Amino acid sequence: MGTVLDVSDIYKEFLISKRQQRILGTKKRKIVAVNGISFGLHEGEIFCLLGTNGAGKTTTLRMLAGLLKPQRGEIHFGNKTYLHDEDEIKQHLGFLTSDLKLDGAFTPNYLFDFFGHLYHMDAESIAKRKKDLFSRFGIDRFAEVKIKNLSTGMKQKVSIAVSLVHDPDIIIFDEPTNGLDIITSREIVDFLKELKNEGKSIIISTHIFEIVDKLADRIGIIVDGKMACVDTYEALTHDSKIEDAFYEKYRQWSTQNE
Repeated sequence: MGTVLDVSDIYKEFLISKRQQRILGTKKRKIVAVNGISFGLHEGEIFCLLGTNGAGKTTTLRMLAGLLKPQRGEIHFGNKTYLHDEDEIKQHLGFLTSDLKLDGAFTPNYLFDFFGHLYHMDAESIAKRKKDLFSRFGIDRFAEVKIKNLSTGMKQKVSIAVSLVHDPDIIIFDEPTNGLDIITSREIVDFLKELKNEGKSIIISTHIFEIVDKLADRIGIIVDGKMACVDTYEALTHDSKIEDAFYEKYRQWSTQNE
C-alpha cells in the first residue's frame, strides 16, 4: 500500500490578542496550535485524527489543504509540494471544513456548477457528476431551493457535494457529522465507506468515538498540538472500543508531559 500524503514535523503558531490572553490566563503573545506533527496517509485508507476541541486537528487539516502554511516542516503529496505544485495538488484534493458557509442566496444547482467551473470541468462532466451526487444525497429534490431555506443536514450534504465536484483522489473532512441528526450522520458515514471502497484516501478529523469505530483503518491521537500516537485501529483498541484507548493514551501523554 503506497503513501499518498506524507506529513513531516509541521509546526504552526498564532498571534493572540490581549483579550485572548486574558481568557487563556497567559502573558504570551503567541500560542502553538500544532507542534511537530508527523504521519502518513496510505492509498485507499481512512485515517482518523482524534482529539479534544482545541487539540490542533483543524489547524493541521488546513495546512494539509493548503489554506495555511506551516512555519516548519514539510507536506508531500507523492513527489509534489504546495511550493511548486499547488494547482495540480488541489485538482486531486477535496476539503470540507465545518467553517464552509455556502451563500444562502444561491441554489445547490448554481453552486455545484460554480465549483465545477473553478476546477475547469466541462459542462458535460459537471452535469454527470451532479446527477450522481445529487441523486446519492437526495439533493435533486431541492436543487432549486435557496441554501438559506434548506435544513442543516441538507446544507451539509450540499457542502459535501460541492467539495467533491471534481472527484478527488484524496479527501479531507473536518468534523463531517458535527451537529447532524442520526439519519444524516449515518448517510454520511455510509458514503465515506463507499468512497473508501472506490479506492479514495480519506482523512477525517473528529471527536466522536462512534465515527472512529465505524470507519478508521488507522488513527492519530492529537493532544495539545502534538501527535501522541499513530497506529492501526486494531492495535490501539485490542478488540475493545476506541473511547477506552483514547482516554488511556490521553492519560499517559498528560502524565508524561506535565
